[in-house]
Amino acid sequence: MKRSLVAILRGIKPSETIEIVDGLIDCGFTAIEIPLNSPDPFNSIEMAAKRAPADVLIGAGTVLKVADVDRLHDVGGQLMVSPNVEPEVIRRAASRGMVTMPGVFTPSEALAACAAGASALKFFPASVLGPSGINAISAILPKDVPVGAVGGVSNGDFAAYAKIGVRTFGLGSSLYKAGMVASEVLQRGAEAIAAYDALAEQGL
Repeated sequence: MKRSLVAILRGIKPSETIEIVDGLIDCGFTAIEIPLNSPDPFNSIEMAAKRAPADVLIGAGTVLKVADVDRLHDVGGQLMVSPNVEPEVIRRAASRGMVTMPGVFTPSEALAACAAGASALKFFPASVLGPSGINAISAILPKDVPVGAVGGVSNGDFAAYAKIGVRTFGLGSSLYKAGMVASEVLQRGAEAIAAYDALAEQGL
């Protein structure tokens, strides 16, 4: 089963990366995002990218500059997540063969990201817009661009978003906070996978 779940590991240290990333992939996560405001993020991304199976995306979040895209490519990153819409950053990442997921909040930002060639849209912070807000904006978006909910989203929110067709989620603080031990992160990861898989049982 292909689950569209992104683990956001903001604040993770290189010394913690292998145990936590390996564990989350074993749980069933298909994408790992290490934000660039983490300690030595490119080192962590490189370690994770070297170990991840081919069908798991490893990349960076909080990507703000073209130079960061180039460095991400150099360490093997395949996923570029940003908190904003910067067309040059999106285009450079796409030219490097990366999956791109810029952050949007308004219809104008969402359409601008689509025009720049974004692979998917990250509605952020999703907790502010809620399912109804994202649903309203989605009505004017291209149907072939996946929409994800990120920011204030936890396992308990999956069903509400799935009812409006959102099946991509980024899990940050509900999954990982800096300083957590691996066992706690992996327990939360297993709970997230179970909640995601339950969507099918609910017909969502």
